[in-house]
Amino acid sequence: MAEWSFRRDAIAAFRFVRCGLDPATGEAELVYAFDDGPELVERVRFAGAPFVLEGAKAEAVQRALRLLHLVAGVSYYKAAVPAEIRIEGAPIDAATAGLLTALYENGLGEFAYRNGLSLRGRIAFPHGDAPPPAAPALGLEAHALTAIGGGKDSLVSIEALRAAGVAQTVAWIGGSQLIAACAARTGLPTLNVGRTLAPELFEYNRQGAWNGHIPVTAVNSAILVLAALLHGAGQVVFSNERSASYGSLIPGSGEVNHQWSKGWDFERAFGEHVAAHVAADLQYYSLLRPFSELAVARQFARTDRYDAHFSSCNRNFHILGERPTSRWCGQCPKCHFVFLALANFMPKPRLVAIFGRNLLDEPAQAPGFDALIEYRDHKPFECVGEARESRAAFAALAASPAWSEDALVARFAREIRPQLDADGLALAPLLDAGGEHRVPPALWERLRAAFAA
Repeated sequence: MAEWSFRRDAIAAFRFVRCGLDPATGEAELVYAFDDGPELVERVRFAGAPFVLEGAKAEAVQRALRLLHLVAGVSYYKAAVPAEIRIEGAPIDAATAGLLTALYENGLGEFAYRNGLSLRGRIAFPHGDAPPPAAPALGLEAHALTAIGGGKDSLVSIEALRAAGVAQTVAWIGGSQLIAACAARTGLPTLNVGRTLAPELFEYNRQGAWNGHIPVTAVNSAILVLAALLHGAGQVVFSNERSASYGSLIPGSGEVNHQWSKGWDFERAFGEHVAAHVAADLQYYSLLRPFSELAVARQFARTDRYDAHFSSCNRNFHILGERPTSRWCGQCPKCHFVFLALANFMPKPRLVAIFGRNLLDEPAQAPGFDALIEYRDHKPFECVGEARESRAAFAALAASPAWSEDALVARFAREIRPQLDADGLALAPLLDAGGEHRVPPALWERLRAAFAA
């Protein structure tokens, strides 16, 4: 056979070849390919092996593994976005195909926008007619695997679960030293899952593959669902707040949500799918779904335990896991938003000490903050709060003697606030809990009381 070469626009099909898990080593293999090209093998390593997999648990693990295989394929499919998708082995059911179609279309929304592609109607997962068997209850423990990302949100969840008496293990995927240090700071049991992408993918990128943002939270969710089953944990907990459900409004393109897999539509669909088709007593939810980014910032500010350890700056998280020289770049949308949000709830010296500078007193940073409030720009393609939250945060700071004279706060009060509806600038209503969520009822009552205190 002639040597195969990656030619993006000539590729006809993306193939889900096979997946497997070795319970003796805890290593899973996820295998993909384009057309008749070489196999692309991703490896996911679960600590704690050997695992004893028997009966209903073994079947649930197999279903979770296959779900992970299908979800994680988004990292490879996007390299060529071919018209045909092939799933080798047993066919999937219509419900799974529907979940995957929604995930690939919406989760690749920013990727498609930036690359000038249209994915609507292009992605079709083949499926059989037979309905899947109902997922059994496995008798899982009332123990949570809590995803940690090194930022304020997951730390708020961890402390809220601790206060509520929920046993938990702090879990993360990949080799980030910053996340590892933050996890160690919690003092809780930890679980680090290794993930190695197929090396050929990086070569394909050099050869002209389509590239861009993927719904990584969906991939991490599928990984932690499998990890929970292997370890007998009954809950997988993320920390996505309600603003994650709202995207950027792009003229001519409509809404494009950078963080779609952090939003409610994905959480609801994925959580229901896991309970119906993987394990009936495995709960997947975001603890912070009913809260705004500002409410989460207020809660985080109530403790200084993590001031010297946390970072929400995405520029500091590298695929190879090297430790950043500084926890905050001070230039990206995440730095801008976190500084703006925390400024309303922290003493100024404390916040400036965390960042090493006062971002609101740097006139050159104006365009970045303008994007947060959707003034002359759209909301950044980043995990930041809604524009109304940023506008309310600026308005509150303009009334604060500690912040009102800083360059960007004074500019907001002078130039931008007069153009806005004063009724939409109140901060207090944005701190109220509300909206749909999947938090277990008993836990939700304790959580709501803690946030309102």
